[in-house]
Amino acid sequence: MFFEILAGAAVVIVILVLILRQVNQYEGGVMFTMGRFVGVKAPGWRIVIPIFQQMKKVDMRVKAVDVPEQKAITKDNISVGVNAVIYYKVSDAAKAVLEVENYVYAMSQLAQTTMRNAVGEVELDDLLAERDKISARISKVVDEASDPWGIKVSTVELKDIALPENMERTIAKQAEAEREKRAVIIRAEGEVISAENMAKAAHTLAAAPGALHLRTLQSINDISSDQSNTIVFAVPLEVLRALDKLGKS
Repeated sequence: MFFEILAGAAVVIVILVLILRQVNQYEGGVMFTMGRFVGVKAPGWRIVIPIFQQMKKVDMRVKAVDVPEQKAITKDNISVGVNAVIYYKVSDAAKAVLEVENYVYAMSQLAQTTMRNAVGEVELDDLLAERDKISARISKVVDEASDPWGIKVSTVELKDIALPENMERTIAKQAEAEREKRAVIIRAEGEVISAENMAKAAHTLAAAPGALHLRTLQSINDISSDQSNTIVFAVPLEVLRALDKLGKS
């Protein structure tokens, strides 16, 4: 009797192992009965009758897929290498199985093609300066194209833009020239401000009687504090003429 119970239990366990399938919380179970789609099973243990039924489990979590480097030519005919990463998730498990053979491979190919096309529509300066806008454009195109497959694209990020060596040197020279131009402009602006302040000071000194002579004496005093300096004092011509007249009188 004991062996009969044990044998019966073993048979039940074998049957359960054969017909039970576990669908995890992050999965969707696409069920087929005799080759026909009958629905998507929620997470839990599900009965699948061998031979007559089949269930394909689809991972519903967000996937980060690295798009390998693509050689592309910008609108201004410059060859660049661009790679990216695409974040997406399956929003409809049934479509991901029924509408496309291998959605992971299809998404990678779609992202590569879209990325090359997007790079070819912009010039190099725009590609380097507006990377976020181009990434958003690629994301929108890929999302619309993959919607019939039941896939939702979260974002596409351009990781790196590889330039030819001669173009890198050209950009470096251009950046250096831009920095020098800014330095010249800043120096010129400083000289203008300095000239304006000196003009204001001269106007103030000229408006006050004796102020210019006091300023001259103050400057001489500052210079004479260092014994190594030699001072050449220029006497105004008017003073010399006045002294000459006094001597003749």
